Amino acid sequence: MVIRGFDFIISLAGLLVCIPFLAALFIACFFDTRAPIFRQSRMGKNEVPFTILKFRTMRQDAICEPTHLVSAKSITRLGKFLRKHKLDELPQLLNVLVGDMSLVGPRPCLITQEELITQRKMRCVFSERPGITGLAQLNGVDMRDPIRLAILDEEMLISLNLGRYLKYIGLTVFRVVRINPLN
Repeated sequence: MVIRGFDFIISLAGLLVCIPFLAALFIACFFDTRAPIFRQSRMGKNEVPFTILKFRTMRQDAICEPTHLVSAKSITRLGKFLRKHKLDELPQLLNVLVGDMSLVGPRPCLITQEELITQRKMRCVFSERPGITGLAQLNGVDMRDPIRLAILDEEMLISLNLGRYLKYIGLTVFRVVRINPLN
């Protein structure tokens, strides 16, 4: 319950502080793709699907599939920038605010990623809210390796406490800010 309170406060503060920036990104994405917000069904807590929000980084006619399988030609130039700097994830603060997600937790998978879903079920990963960041993301493990991903998700959830929650958020912010946007 304490972590949910932190999720609410941090996501609300983040949204309020970032309103001008979010508005600018929304407008830029509108001119880039004509549909700035991307909505997709993802697997949530207790295997209940929810709609995740992101800034659109691909053409509207792109095939909907896991990020690691997406053709580079489908991603717009602005989309490459947004993905590189994790800015496409900012609308997920709304998902956190309403309680579909947490700031820290396993990244929500597509409802079609059967191998990952099976691995997560075996490890009770769906007993908690999915998150924007977590142990797997900080270790560079993604949906390409579903077994390793599920193992790290389980490890994170077993040991998650307020201190680790704040540590994961701090490390994520540090890594995102550390990326020089002029590279």
